Amino acid sequence: MSMENKDISKEELDKTIETNETNETLNESVEEILNAKLSEEKEKFLRLFAEFENYKRRTAKERIELFKTASEDVLSAMLPILDDFGRALTELEKQGESDLLTGVKLISMKLTDTLASKGLEEVVIENGDSFNADISEAITQIPAGDDMKGKVVDVVEKGYKLGGKIIRFPKVVIGQ
Repeated sequence: MSMENKDISKEELDKTIETNETNETLNESVEEILNAKLSEEKEKFLRLFAEFENYKRRTAKERIELFKTASEDVLSAMLPILDDFGRALTELEKQGESDLLTGVKLISMKLTDTLASKGLEEVVIENGDSFNADISEAITQIPAGDDMKGKVVDVVEKGYKLGGKIIRFPKVVIGQ
């Protein structure tokens, strides 16, 4: 009987060893699968985190741009009034010094200073400058001497920019 017990024990022992080896192989396979999934999830997390950081940066930049140009509509609506002050000053100066001229100059300067404090800048173009279609708008061409071909002959309407962006192009006459 003792011999039989030894044989049974040996068979059981072999089965147990074989089962343990199978279990180790399975554990290694499960561990590899879990590590692969963990790596995949880490990569997804990092991508999502990077996308979120890009989103935050982009929205912050858009918000800053919005604040810079939020007043664009209001300032654009004020430009004709600024032009009217310029025309009024020109006509009043023709009549000579007066209290009316002084008052209009003060109001005009106050309006100009207020708009400048909000970021409005004049696009400076002088007669004789070379015409640049990127910063000005040609409304007509007139015959001119060789020295004025392709150059600004007259500025009909001033142009303005807000925060580096042109909100109204200067209207100019160029030589032909």
